[in-house]
Amino acid sequence: MKKTYISVLIASLMLFFNTLHAQELKFDVRVNASKISGSDRTVFQNLQTALLEFVNNTKWTNINFKTNERIEGSILINVNERTETDHFAGDINIALRRPVYKTSFNTPIFNYIDTKFTFEYIDGQMLDFNPNTYTSDLTATLGFYIYLALGMDFDTFSENGGNDFFKLAEGVANIAPQNPGWDKSNRRNRYAIIENMTNPAFAPLRQFMYQYHRLGLDVMSEKPDEGRAVITKALENLQQVYDKNPSCYLLQLIVETKRDEIIQVYSQGSQQEKTKVVNIMKAIDPSRSSDYEAILKGK
Repeated sequence: MKKTYISVLIASLMLFFNTLHAQELKFDVRVNASKISGSDRTVFQNLQTALLEFVNNTKWTNINFKTNERIEGSILINVNERTETDHFAGDINIALRRPVYKTSFNTPIFNYIDTKFTFEYIDGQMLDFNPNTYTSDLTATLGFYIYLALGMDFDTFSENGGNDFFKLAEGVANIAPQNPGWDKSNRRNRYAIIENMTNPAFAPLRQFMYQYHRLGLDVMSEKPDEGRAVITKALENLQQVYDKNPSCYLLQLIVETKRDEIIQVYSQGSQQEKTKVVNIMKAIDPSRSSDYEAILKGK
C-alpha cells in the first residue's frame, strides 16, 4: 500500500514538473514505408519510435514551456527506396500550426515536402545531434527543420522573434555535406529556405509573419474588420518581395501554405478591400489566379 502511494506521489510530482517545464514540441511523427517490399517492418517501426522520442523529448531551447504552450505540428517521412541495407531515400513533410487567439482555430504556418531526403539508419541506434557538429543526415535534417519551426513560430508572436533559431538552422545547413538537400547552389532546397529567411533583402517576409498572425488573425476574433485590415497591409510585404525577386523560394512556400486561408479570411469585408487583395495575390501567385476570383464572388 505504501509503495503504491509513493509511486502515485512520484508520478504526480513528475507530471507537475513536466507541466512547469515541458519540452518545446508536441509533434506527430510518422514513418511510411509502404513502398518498400519485405515482410519485416520492425526497422521502420523502431525508426518512428526513435524519431518521436528525438523530436518531442529533446530539449531544443533554454526556454521553459508550459504544457499548453508546446508548439504543435507533424512530420511525415515517406521512405520510397532502400538503396542499401541501412540507406534510405524518400521525402519528408514538415507541417507547423499555431493557435489563433481566443478561437479553437489553428492556422498553418509552414507546410513543406522536402523531396531530397536521404539518410542512413541502423536499427536500434541512438539518434545523436549537435548543432555544431554534423553527425548524420537524419538528425541534421530533423534538427534543421525543428530550429526552422521554432523560429517561424516565434516570428508570429514577436517581430523577428525567431532570430536565434534561424541562426542555429543556418549553422546546421552550413556544416552539412553538399548533397542535394544542402547544396548551396540549389535555389529550391532546405539550404535555400534558410538563406531566404536570413537574407535582409527578404526581411518583409518575416514582417508578414508577425503582422499577419499576431496583429491580424489574433485580433479578428474581437475586431474582425481591424484584424483583416492589418492582414491586407501585411500582404503588401509579400508583393514587395515578389516585385524585386519573383523567384524567391520562401515567398512561394509561404503563399502555398497560406493561400486557402487568405481566401477564407476575405469571405467577409468590403468590395474595395477584396479587390485590393485579389490584385495582390493574382500578381504574386499568377498560376492560381482563378482561385482568388472566389473572393470577389463571395464564395
